[in-house]
Amino acid sequence: MSSDTWNRWSQAMARTAERVAVTGWGAITPLAGDADGTWTATLAGRSGIRALQEAWASDLPARIAGCVDADVAGALEPLQRRRLDRCSQLGLLAARQAWNQARPHLAGVDAARVAVVIGTGIGGLATLERQHCNLLEAGPGRVNPLTVPMLIPNAAAGQIAIDLGLHGGAHTPVSACASGAEALLLAQMLLNDDRADVVIAGGSEAPVNRLGLVGFAAMRALSCRNDTPDQASRPYSRDRDGFVLSEGAGALVLQRPDDLQADNPRPLGWLLACGSSSDGHHIVAPEPDGLRASAAMADALRRADLGVEALSFVQAHATGTPVGDLAEARALARTLGAHSRDLPVTAPKGQLGHLLGAAGAVETILALQALRRGLVPRSLNADPVDPAIELAVVRDAPLALAGGEAAGERYALKNAFGFGGHNISLLLAA
Repeated sequence: MSSDTWNRWSQAMARTAERVAVTGWGAITPLAGDADGTWTATLAGRSGIRALQEAWASDLPARIAGCVDADVAGALEPLQRRRLDRCSQLGLLAARQAWNQARPHLAGVDAARVAVVIGTGIGGLATLERQHCNLLEAGPGRVNPLTVPMLIPNAAAGQIAIDLGLHGGAHTPVSACASGAEALLLAQMLLNDDRADVVIAGGSEAPVNRLGLVGFAAMRALSCRNDTPDQASRPYSRDRDGFVLSEGAGALVLQRPDDLQADNPRPLGWLLACGSSSDGHHIVAPEPDGLRASAAMADALRRADLGVEALSFVQAHATGTPVGDLAEARALARTLGAHSRDLPVTAPKGQLGHLLGAAGAVETILALQALRRGLVPRSLNADPVDPAIELAVVRDAPLALAGGEAAGERYALKNAFGFGGHNISLLLAA
């Protein structure tokens, strides 16, 4: 199908989405153990990337990663720490934060009408690695009997539903690095279709282990700037050389605006619409001209009934790989047209690293905070920008938007792309 045919078809098929409110959020990231702390560290220009000093990483080509504080999991009960893979642990902690913040809007909500949608790119990778080692080194009798329920990708969604006593369905999109953003797309569909009244949606990932690092390094996807970890993740930079693997989780509570009570706190923000497409090109390489990524952005804009001139900024996927960043830049230029040279673009992975299936959710929370505060965070390590990236990348300092916090509703476009050619674009407002 040609791009013109695709555009005509998608214009005919797309209908305006019904916006949904964000009433709570939670985040566990390499920068902080909650959403507010992550935002503060982001504005301060801190990096969440560190050198790995653990013995298991000593012979790896990439010995840097974005790691969550070791004490964070201490908030869980001892039995959960033993029986849940780290991916599920992080997802559960983020969901608890989001649920607690949304409580003023949850009075009287039927648990049978609350759904969970938590995406992941890989799932319980640490459990897979550890138990396979047990099998090889000590035999079948030393394999944990909970291996399968710990490593399955849907474990985080299931554990959240169990922990909070929710019965409206537990779902797990597995679309690589687009998983967390796709969870938000599915959440909006559930609410728009009246299949749920409340949805907890987001993503979780815990790939920082020997198997995760060596697997991505073997395909030459990772930066190996081991001596300068805080400078290794370089989205849109001229000398970018790969992404930095990170762990973390993000969760958002979503509700229909008509279900909110006027005397409760105002929503934290809005998910207006979601666009999607698939490259149909290559299992790891993006379609180089950004044709289908651009189609996902256009799809989101049409479903939100917004023009590009209404946008305050773009939050890019921008992982720091030579091929991926250029393909996204071409897609943005195609979508934004004349606005591509002056619309601010921010790339959070310079500070967070790449949280894979959690990235879309964590970064959406940051984008909503930026809209609320009227500040677009800088893109750490983007300077000097690749001359082929003809975008207005924010890189010197946070950019203040017109009107500050007192301005009216603002809009942002947020991108998330994944191996397999998964493209998700979100339209956000606050």
